[in-house]
Amino acid sequence: MTARQDNEPAAPPRAAALAYEARDAATGRAPRVVAKGQGAVAEEIIRRARESGVPIHRSRELVGALMQFDLDQSIAPALYVAVAEVLAWAYQLEADASPVRVP
Repeated sequence: MTARQDNEPAAPPRAAALAYEARDAATGRAPRVVAKGQGAVAEEIIRRARESGVPIHRSRELVGALMQFDLDQSIAPALYVAVAEVLAWAYQLEADASPVRVP
């Protein structure tokens, strides 16, 4: 591992967005990459996610792997566990934020 020196420019931000809808689950389709980019494009992806209330999970390794896929391409089986953990985290955040309904 190497440390960044103060005079070295920071790497541009990178981001990737996934979609996994009920119809995907019903048809056995894996989550797919719906947006990806670096620099200004990554910043826009993050801004839109925040505006829409989409949880943002930070993982350089996962973003690096997702950047290898084409847009609308399903993720590879090697990423299923990592993506499932992120989806479970996001679903839990959503459940925690929902008001409790009393029957």
